Amino acid sequence: MAKLNKDTLFKAPQNKAETVMDKTTRVVREMLDTETEKREAKTQRLRKTRLEREAATQEDAPEAKPKTRARKSSTG
Repeated sequence: MAKLNKDTLFKAPQNKAETVMDKTTRVVREMLDTETEKREAKTQRLRKTRLEREAATQEDAPEAKPKTRARKSSTG
């Protein structure tokens, strides 16, 4: 039999509500972490695609000369 002393005899019972709340908190944090990872992966994928598309567009398009604007003549 276990030796009885103040630590073994008078254990503070675990609060069941606290345990449920801890479990809920853990599950929610896992869900949020998963969503964050998916969002970051999607952002990286879209950024890579956009940069590749922009690079291809710049290679294909001839360098355009900037248009000069005609000055308005002021009479008066």
